[in-house]
Amino acid sequence: MQRLLLNELIKWKNKKDRRPLIIKGVRQCGKTYLLKEFGAKYYRDVAYFNFEGNAPLCERFKADLDVERIITELSVLHKKPIRPDETLIIFDEIQFCNEALTALKYFYENASSYHIVSAGSLLGIALSKPLSFPVGKVDFLTLRPMSYYEFLLAHGEAMLCEHLQKLAPAEKISELFAEKLENYLRRYYITGGMPEAVAVWLETNDLSAVESVQQKILDSYELDFAKHAPPKDFPRLSLIWNSIPAQLAKEHGKFIFSKVKPGLRAKDLEDALQWLISAGLVFKVSKIGKPFMPLASYADQNYFKLYMVDIGLLRKMSKLPPEALLTRTDMFKEFKGALTENYALCEIVNLQGDAPYYWKSGNTAEVDFVAQFGMDIVPIEVKSGRNDKSRSLTEYRKKYTPRVSVKVSMNAAGGGEVRNIPLYMLWKMPGIIETSG
Repeated sequence: MQRLLLNELIKWKNKKDRRPLIIKGVRQCGKTYLLKEFGAKYYRDVAYFNFEGNAPLCERFKADLDVERIITELSVLHKKPIRPDETLIIFDEIQFCNEALTALKYFYENASSYHIVSAGSLLGIALSKPLSFPVGKVDFLTLRPMSYYEFLLAHGEAMLCEHLQKLAPAEKISELFAEKLENYLRRYYITGGMPEAVAVWLETNDLSAVESVQQKILDSYELDFAKHAPPKDFPRLSLIWNSIPAQLAKEHGKFIFSKVKPGLRAKDLEDALQWLISAGLVFKVSKIGKPFMPLASYADQNYFKLYMVDIGLLRKMSKLPPEALLTRTDMFKEFKGALTENYALCEIVNLQGDAPYYWKSGNTAEVDFVAQFGMDIVPIEVKSGRNDKSRSLTEYRKKYTPRVSVKVSMNAAGGGEVRNIPLYMLWKMPGIIETSG
């Protein structure tokens, strides 16, 4: 699997002021595979250590934080010397050892010639603990499920991607390529971007096997709730998590706490919700009343939508049969809109690193996403098919006159004040927005 984050890892390796690197990402999004591949290609040796359920390894960090002693003992465990600039040290699931997280600070200060990469599926939770956080002494990267672009690469379509990259922003692609990209997109809606699900699809073309992998991943998340969340929050975590598909499917999709379980209020669920956000399993998209800079200052944190980290897992949780996405049917027309919004949201997060916002004006208009690209505040309307009419976007444009707006649909690319971007080319959005017309 070709992951674009590999390029960032190479840049990190070549930095003069290189710090220990922490890679965050949800369980089974491919962190371990990527790091081992990176080590195998760009280092003479890889020393891999997994902290989950490994008490003897954790003990190496509890006596003191003398990095030379730690390196000596890790070399013994590795059964060969760990050498500066030659060995990539991988600390996997490092959130299970707070002392190891703290030790990264001392590796930077006292032994910066060692190349150390740490990874974990719940690092957002672990790094919120004061003891663990090596302030200013580490670099961060986030690995997410495979984007649609990476999905194309996994299918051997590097030449097609290169061709699309060279196209002018508003240039239409051939119908032959458009049809191929639409078909790939339907399959991506089914598999999502979890590498194991994509790999099983590529190896078997068996949708039931893909579903088995997705269910296994969902089960592992539920186990994480039980094992690592505060006991008081566990039942509420599961309630929120399992309510997301139904809440998204509602018209306008606003998350309503009382819909999680009758009788529960916001104050009963806020801690559990924050746990899911910190774990990277959900994205919170808050409403803004005015699209001005900085957007966060105009956000209403009490009025928001929740989206899932992966579209394939959302489809599986919603019990939408894969076949429904491969046939033309209106039986799930409303949920298809929610599924498409979740896909677009994940693609935007891949481009920007953070979740955007959405705009709502009373009960009259609502624009799916509002994001900042450079000096532009860009409204983005998402449609699942070819009908891209949008009264809400028209109202937004009349009210705020943005330099550029975006419509995302299955229609061909187009320029002007309103940029038309096909759903299968969202990864080109920054360049399309930057153009003058």
